[in-house]
Amino acid sequence: MNIIITNSDPRPIYEQVGEAIRGAIISGELKPGEALPSIRGLAKDLRISVITTKRAFEELERDGYIETVPGKGSFVAGTSAALLRERRLAQIEDSLRQALTLGRSAGVSPEELVKMLKTLSEEEL
Repeated sequence: MNIIITNSDPRPIYEQVGEAIRGAIISGELKPGEALPSIRGLAKDLRISVITTKRAFEELERDGYIETVPGKGSFVAGTSAALLRERRLAQIEDSLRQALTLGRSAGVSPEELVKMLKTLSEEEL
């Protein structure tokens, strides 16, 4: 698993870490039951605070992506990939709903929002 943290990303570091792990779980790179690096070990490898790594793990656990066993570590949850994908789709829908609401309040049409999304996705390539 490759976690890349960048200072140019507007998201907090714990979100970047969590998103990288979440993506690896959803893609199947990390399998159910597979052990994750320790919080301290990952913090050391990434050269970030243990508190930051702990927060990322806490959010992943809260969202059902990982399970933590005291004294043993954290593991990918046994939840199916399809269920995890559904959760992510629900989060995307919420974000799109917020974008629509914000767009309406600014006088931006849904078509303009789609153009913006296409432009942003092309920039990512």
